[in-house]
Amino acid sequence: MPTAALALGVFAAIRVGGAAVLALAAWWAGRSPVRVLGHSWDSVWYLAIARHGYGRTQIWPVTGLVQSDYAFFPLYPALVRLAGGGEWGGLLVSWTAAAVAAVGVYRVGELVAGRRVALLLVALWAVVPHAVVLTLAYTEPLLVALASWSLYALLRERWLLAASLALVAGLTRPTGIAVAAAVSVTALHALLVRRSRAPGVWAAGLLAPAGWLAYVVAVGAARDDVAGYFAVQRQWGSRFDGGRATLSKVWEVLGGGPVALATAVSALLLGTAVLLAVLLFADRPPLPLLVYTAVLLVIAVGGAGYFESKPRFLLPAFPLLLPLAAVMARARPRSAVVVTAGLAGLGYAYGVYLLVFAKMPL
Repeated sequence: MPTAALALGVFAAIRVGGAAVLALAAWWAGRSPVRVLGHSWDSVWYLAIARHGYGRTQIWPVTGLVQSDYAFFPLYPALVRLAGGGEWGGLLVSWTAAAVAAVGVYRVGELVAGRRVALLLVALWAVVPHAVVLTLAYTEPLLVALASWSLYALLRERWLLAASLALVAGLTRPTGIAVAAAVSVTALHALLVRRSRAPGVWAAGLLAPAGWLAYVVAVGAARDDVAGYFAVQRQWGSRFDGGRATLSKVWEVLGGGPVALATAVSALLLGTAVLLAVLLFADRPPLPLLVYTAVLLVIAVGGAGYFESKPRFLLPAFPLLLPLAAVMARARPRSAVVVTAGLAGLGYAYGVYLLVFAKMPL
């Protein structure tokens, strides 16, 4: 069996298992499994956009938040609409994108670190606690599908393909700018440092951020405000504060005060992500992976949004798992299987806790 197919099989087995556990837990709790998987939290907004287009605003008098659906980028709801709309349409798009993403993650890992590490990279990405999102009607699977294949094309110096995928990724969610940054910075490095004369380098560097910029400009035009998109994000409580809010929340957790399990786990995962970033950067992987991962990390840690969502924002940062995959690749196969199975079990339990019992936003 080709190793890419094996990686896809491993990914599918892990995530189908997680979806089954979540569905059974939902059924046991008297809730519709399809509603839990396809109509939870942000999925509600995406499905509404797919059905009715943009224009919905929700006001919360207690908190003062004014939530506009312009905060959500258009590609995913457009694809859901093409898939027939509704929960099943959202799940079809997400599950298909997750499969494409798994193969893309494998291809990037294979190119950088070899087949064994790449296979373990896919397995680890499938079992991290917030990988439950990969089986929900959310945008992360679509972003990673586009990001991984854009990075793969960039590593192979297929400039225009990488830029085109980055452009589309920029229409997926705010963190899609990380893909554009990887392409543009790598193109600039090729031009200024390597003195590259490869065709398409200039065009790739300019084309990559066009999708993200187009949506930001479109929201500004719709709201008659050049900075309209960023105003929408501030109304949702999302802004960049350099990490002050994140550090404050982490300090609260470390202080031993009464915090929700999801808050404590989020703090632990953020700390782990920073540690893995240090290990990754010490290994000096290719520039595109460094830029892509660094931008995602800066957005997740530096943003002052809903704290418990930050690990989900880092789910697309699959290169962070390369150092751990490399360590596991040197271990005995049985040990790697046991570790992966254990992490999968913990991830399943955490997903059930978030979506069925705690009903925490993701």
